[in-house]
Order: sequence, then C-alpha cells, then structure tokens
Amino acid sequence: MSFSDNLKKFLLKNGATEAGFADITNFTPKKELNTGIVFYITYPKEIIRNMENAPTQEYVDELVNLNSRLDELGMKCEKYLIEHGYKAYAQTKKRLGTDFGENNGFELPHKTIATRAGLGWIGKSALFITSKYGSALRLSSVLTNASLEIGNPTLKSKCGKCMECKDACLGGAISGKEWNYKLKRNDFYDDKKCEKYALEISYENLGKADTVCGKCIFACPHTQKYIKRL
Repeated sequence: MSFSDNLKKFLLKNGATEAGFADITNFTPKKELNTGIVFYITYPKEIIRNMENAPTQEYVDELVNLNSRLDELGMKCEKYLIEHGYKAYAQTKKRLGTDFGENNGFELPHKTIATRAGLGWIGKSALFITSKYGSALRLSSVLTNASLEIGNPTLKSKCGKCMECKDACLGGAISGKEWNYKLKRNDFYDDKKCEKYALEISYENLGKADTVCGKCIFACPHTQKYIKRL
C-alpha cells in the first residue's frame, strides 16, 4: 500500500467522510509546500432535513462541532506527516481565524484544494458541492511537501441550468452564473448580500444575529438526494 493510500486510510479512520490530494504548485502560499490534502465531514442527514426554515439552532451547533472536529483532524494529519519526515501545515480554523477565505493571501481556500483534487465543484452558491452529498459538508486542508497521488482537477461546474440555490437565496447573493476555475468568487456571488441577509434571518430564527443561514445548502438538489437516501 502506498503512502497516499495509508494517509487517506488514516484520515477516513479518524473521521473524514472523504479525502483527496492536489497539486497546488501554482497556488501555494507556503514555499515548498506544493501538495494540498483536503478532507470533509458531512452534516448528519437529520439536521439538514430540518433546514427548510434555515437556520436552525441544531445546524449552528453542528457547524461549530464540525469545525472543531476538522481542526482536530487537521492537526492529527499534520503530526502524521511530520512523523513520516515531511513538512506540513494544517489550515485549521483556529489558526486562520475569521478572515480566512477568498481575499486572504496567506492561506489557500479549502475549496480551491478540493476542486484541484477532483472531489467536486463550486456551486452557484459559492459552496463546494459533491454529487453524493451536495453542499451538506464542511472542509479543511493541510499543506505539505509530501509527494502524493493527486486527483484530476475539476475545472468547471456541474450545476448546469439549475437555479434552486438562487431561488432559495432571499438575500439576492447568488447571481446564477456558473463557476469555472478562472472565476473569482465575487464574479458570481455577493458575499456582502449573503452576510446582510444571514444576520437578519439568524436574528429572526435564533434570537441572535450571526453570519449563518444555510438555505442554499438545503435547496441544492444534490443535498436533497443525500438527505433522502436511507
């Protein structure tokens, strides 16, 4: 069994739903760390099933729980790589803080690594989507200099003419334009509109303003297929 196989087995054994590897030579913010390791954990079906009037408190609680689990897994992965003689940097939420994302030049978005690893694509909602789980998942990643068996990059969307997330977004953040690897997030999605509406609906539903919503997660047909599977 190759080191790539052993590493993936390690990640899945420690809680990842899926994992993949990507060549990030042209994207890496960390010199010499040219391989991206990305993994995700899915939301439980029962929590997403109750998201028609999103957000819900159980969704928010699970979001915090998944972030914690992903951070823990990232650090385990970093330690695993270092123990095997490689350099590694886990892009944990604790390290990256709240400013992590599209406009932060110090780290590489998990979604970028995930598409480069071929695990899925970016939806019109700017969320990472897989055919099996829709957008009902959260990502994390580790940068390393280990030579791994990389996936085939996903370069364009598989959303087609679907507008379910756009129709579900009452904040008007989703333009309906399809993603491809050349686009910046703000070319097809307005994060300020998303944040504005999320603050309003979270206060209405939860009694506390927060930047959480989740309507687009629930609306995605791939998410719906996932939560309807037995």
